[in-house]
Amino acid sequence: MAKARTIFFCSNCGASAPKWIGKCPHCNEWNTYQEEIIQKETTAEEKRRSWAGGGRAESPRATHISVITTGNTQRLPAPDGELNRVLGGGIVPGSLVLIGGQPGIGKSTLMLQIALQIKAKVLYVSGEESEEQIKMRADRLSPAQSDCYILTETNTTKILAQAQELQPQLMIVDSIQTMSTPHLDSAPGGIAQVRECAAELLRFAKETNVPIFLIGHINKEGDIAGPKLLEHIVDCVLQFEGDRHNTYRILRTLKNRFGSTDEMGIYEMQSTGLREVTNPSELLLSQKDEDLSGCSIAATMEGMRPMLIETQALVSKAVFGTPQRSATGFDMRRLSMLLAVLEKRCGYFFSINDVFLNIAGGIRVEDPAIDLSIVASLISSLVDVSIPSNICFAGEVGLSGEIRAVSRIEQRIAEADRLGFKAIYVSKYNQKSLDNKKFGIRVQTIGKVEELKQALFQ
Repeated sequence: MAKARTIFFCSNCGASAPKWIGKCPHCNEWNTYQEEIIQKETTAEEKRRSWAGGGRAESPRATHISVITTGNTQRLPAPDGELNRVLGGGIVPGSLVLIGGQPGIGKSTLMLQIALQIKAKVLYVSGEESEEQIKMRADRLSPAQSDCYILTETNTTKILAQAQELQPQLMIVDSIQTMSTPHLDSAPGGIAQVRECAAELLRFAKETNVPIFLIGHINKEGDIAGPKLLEHIVDCVLQFEGDRHNTYRILRTLKNRFGSTDEMGIYEMQSTGLREVTNPSELLLSQKDEDLSGCSIAATMEGMRPMLIETQALVSKAVFGTPQRSATGFDMRRLSMLLAVLEKRCGYFFSINDVFLNIAGGIRVEDPAIDLSIVASLISSLVDVSIPSNICFAGEVGLSGEIRAVSRIEQRIAEADRLGFKAIYVSKYNQKSLDNKKFGIRVQTIGKVEELKQALFQ
């Protein structure tokens, strides 16, 4: 019999200590340490239980790396093309996937929609809603019949026993913060409970080869609630982003052991559920009747996916003594760098003006290839000269004002050509790897910011 053992955890950062501490030495927060029972008396038989065989666990045997075969894993295709892209080609058997996001953003809707449309036996476990509530939402999302089972339970032992009896091909848990294990006496949602429940679900997934999706809450800082260890345990971490006042949602990959972490999926929230947005370029380009100053189009990449987005800039006289700087969807420090380059190399003075920058569509872009488009928008707003709407840009701006080459330039040009743009401005250093005869769009190469100024604003 193992003796009961308690330890103190920081509710803010998850740090542990053998005794209570007033101020956490890791995150410097006060009065955040809470005592939790991390182990209570359990029998040795419970510890030896194996979910795969239903009996006692056997000692594992080591396998030489030369006899291990790869490429035989058959992924379970999801009915959602955006989810397949984000996961790297489908759902991997035995994987543990964590999806987090703000309250009301649509996490449960997305997972229930997958459970109703996928061609597999699904066990949907809910610790937050009743069976009637889930049924009402299911009727609104997908009237068709599906092989989906609903279980409203928070005890992980009962949940895994039911899963072993049902033998589903996919399992969804909503949410991990509501689950509790009888091996711990602490309240559900605590650091010890979240860690132990995730470990039990991971063990079940690996032993039975059943993929499990965990829905997780986030804290006020926007991180997954619970210990940081939770994100290390799972195989894949997905972040569901968006504004509840906007109809569009973005599914990003923060961690993926089976694919790239640069992929992104876009959805549109409708009354019948989440609709896949297969052409995000049309979504991220605003509709306007005439050309306006301060607006330009950038060719960017999200993983392997080319997209065209609109960058909007507003430069006006500073009303107060200190000019304002504001950027939405773009790094504020990089905006300051671009303003300094324009003042030094082109003679445009932004130090006496307020500068506001916005990436249309409500997304955040970290691709440096949109530097050239932002520079064009800033100059356009300052001199109040519009840029033709059939021109786009793809280039990184250096500190000396040079236009640096960017990766995957042919995919960016092909996307602009497909959407009917007449010209695209790129770095002259990309010219070596370009075959202009393949595109119907005119490719204009430039080497410095001064050349962009002469080409568009003089």
